[in-house]
Amino acid sequence: MNVGVPEEPVSFHPFSLIGGNKILAGSMIGGIPETQEMLDFCAEHGIGAEIERIAASEINEAYERVLASDVRYRFVIDNATI
Repeated sequence: MNVGVPEEPVSFHPFSLIGGNKILAGSMIGGIPETQEMLDFCAEHGIGAEIERIAASEINEAYERVLASDVRYRFVIDNATI
């Protein structure tokens, strides 16, 4: 998946997509300047992601919750617990 448009042309061999039934897709969501503008806007207005911080030892339980659709926020693993 390619999001935004790279500044330089992208080159690849079409045969590399055939093995494993790979798909090449793209989106015009934006590039690095647009992403930085959005991050700056969020910082200026106090907008942030809502997360649920978990310890590394809770990864298996978090995965089970994902499977059970019992997740309200994005899980973030606290690196201090690794």
